[in-house]
Amino acid sequence: MPERGSLVDRHVGFVHALREAGVPVSVAEGLDAANAMRVIELADRESLRAAYAATLVKKPAYRPGFDVLFDLWFPPSTSGLSLARPRGGIDLEKAEVKELRAHLAGLLTGSSEQEMREFARAMVERFGRQEAGPGRQNWFSYSVMRALSPETLMAGILREVLQGRERGGLAEKTVRQRVTSGLRRFEDAVATDVRRRIAEDSGIERIARSAVRPPLDQIDFLRVTKADLARLRREVHPLARRLAARLTIKHRKGRRGRLDFRRTMRASLQSGGVPLTTHFKPPRPHKPELVILCDTSDSVSSFAHFTLLLTYALREQFTKVRAFGFVDTVDEITRFFLPGSDVVEAMTRLANEADMVRFGRTNYGHSLERFAERYADAIGPKTSLLILGDARSNYQPPALDVLKSLVSRSRHAYWLNPEPKPQWDTGDSIASDYGTIVPMYECRNVAQLTAFIETLA
Repeated sequence: MPERGSLVDRHVGFVHALREAGVPVSVAEGLDAANAMRVIELADRESLRAAYAATLVKKPAYRPGFDVLFDLWFPPSTSGLSLARPRGGIDLEKAEVKELRAHLAGLLTGSSEQEMREFARAMVERFGRQEAGPGRQNWFSYSVMRALSPETLMAGILREVLQGRERGGLAEKTVRQRVTSGLRRFEDAVATDVRRRIAEDSGIERIARSAVRPPLDQIDFLRVTKADLARLRREVHPLARRLAARLTIKHRKGRRGRLDFRRTMRASLQSGGVPLTTHFKPPRPHKPELVILCDTSDSVSSFAHFTLLLTYALREQFTKVRAFGFVDTVDEITRFFLPGSDVVEAMTRLANEADMVRFGRTNYGHSLERFAERYADAIGPKTSLLILGDARSNYQPPALDVLKSLVSRSRHAYWLNPEPKPQWDTGDSIASDYGTIVPMYECRNVAQLTAFIETLA
């Protein structure tokens, strides 16, 4: 724990690190956290963590990054830790690896957080250090894991705990879950202590910038991993529902239904038969039609994967959805996203069967021309047109007049660009040229997509 004299500096640095990691913290929330420090016992580290979390963390997705940064800025005191002091009957400094593994097996089946953290610190001190030159040292988690191989302890733990009982039943399942949870706790404790030691050697700010991945809703679409895409699937369906609702509002805005003749005549009886007040029937509920035109080239492949997930989810929200993919020519890909189809299988078929490539170099102009020739009937007065791409066309003619014609026939048109605005109009980008015809929005992550949807109100 930091000394009282440095607590303000720690607080300011911690809040700044959270903001840099993508966790939104307002000035008011920072002040709330500072006020909370006045009513808790600062020596109780977990109370401090809880106070900060209650005032600064607004979403569960922000909590993992918060905990990593909290452990860096408010590390546990290690002044009382001694490797030579016995833990569970063994000397952690001199014990053989076999003894340490047996002790770890006991911790995995049942231990307090304090016991697990202290054992992890001892193991990092013993196995995690690697000399990097005179007076220099590095710390690594993998060397601790390699020395102890905790993932190989499961079989021995099961034999000892079950002691001849039937395998495969509820008892085994319970033990496996407990050990798996313990393994995660140990790995997290080792990683936390390694980060603490690196921060002590290199500075907290340096390790903080690399220790925390952005929250899921702020991960750049152009840099997402396969694991990120799997997690993003859960975010897609709520966004699709909100997008459909917003576009429906845009359709209804300013519209009145047909004249309700019966109600109008009934009201006129109060004014001697003169219809001073007219009544209208409410407009019929209407689901908008949607046309999606999506760049599927390699330069935006991760963004294309996400937008195709969005396309798949949008089919359930609109009365009619037609999706088109292009690289240097265009093909309708609606057929790959039929209701009930598996989204992963649909994407695999799309990559193998869709006719979106002639020569393999992105060409927006040719793709727009081909779309206008082959699919002009897809866009009408009830259609919302959504274009998804980076507007980089390899210096080919942009076909601006074709795009202008398509937009003029649609009810609404929007362009989502996954590149940062400062990169628009650099190199072969013609974002501003297209932006004069279609409102173009920077859309690099889920947070920006959510903000775009909110603008449609």
